[in-house]
Amino acid sequence: MIDRHPFPTKSNRRWRGWRRFGRPLGVFVLVLFTLQGVFALRIALMTVFDPRSTTFQRSEVWRLLRADGRMRWRQQWVDYDHISPHLKRAVIASEDAGFAEHSGVEWDAIENAWERNLRAEAMAARTDARAERREAEGSARALPRSQPRIVGGSTITQQLAKNLFLSGERSVVRKAQEFVLTLMLEALLTKQRILEIYLNSVEWGEGVFGAQAAARHYFGLDAQHLSPVQAARLAVMLPAPKRFEKRPGSAYVTGRAATIVARMPTVELP
Repeated sequence: MIDRHPFPTKSNRRWRGWRRFGRPLGVFVLVLFTLQGVFALRIALMTVFDPRSTTFQRSEVWRLLRADGRMRWRQQWVDYDHISPHLKRAVIASEDAGFAEHSGVEWDAIENAWERNLRAEAMAARTDARAERREAEGSARALPRSQPRIVGGSTITQQLAKNLFLSGERSVVRKAQEFVLTLMLEALLTKQRILEIYLNSVEWGEGVFGAQAAARHYFGLDAQHLSPVQAARLAVMLPAPKRFEKRPGSAYVTGRAATIVARMPTVELP
């Protein structure tokens, strides 16, 4: 058989280049879409079945198990109607005031959080610069290096997406996947179901997951019997449950809880 193209032409080289890089790219795209399909199927099943655990829960239990060799996992699923409406309102008032209206992502909140983080980083940089000057001058009293406090603008749906499926690392890829999962949750589940899963799986202390375990742990009550003040105190703990667990009656928790109680009557439940 005679080769009609004994010498490679520019177009032939270009085609071979596309084949060399296009095949791995095609495999990557196929794997990516398959992964999204698996996520979508798992979320669709949540319309009927309660999730037994989340990625975050499993990682935390494994961390605690490695730390002291004990399995610490307190969680008991309770249906939506068996969770105090005070707790639902308190969590929405504290974590995501527009939960009933938004489509999963609050872009204004993300923009505001981004601006606050930039200001915090700039302030930290100025503090570090002053500390370096003091060190260079041999000052006897050196300033401590600062760590900027990073705040987020995540909605309840975004928090649920992260806890259900993703790791705690901070990266652009993980955040992009979180957005996709958030849209899936909003498209496939009702707001009520999203809130039910969130309240049954969110962390409220070392090895304490879900509203029922938290109510029993802190107040010796079932989740459906929480008072407005008790519900507000639990809601205050959500951004940093391990820290607040050590001082659940601190002045900050008490003051913040009073603010949440005042907001609760205006909260719209799904």
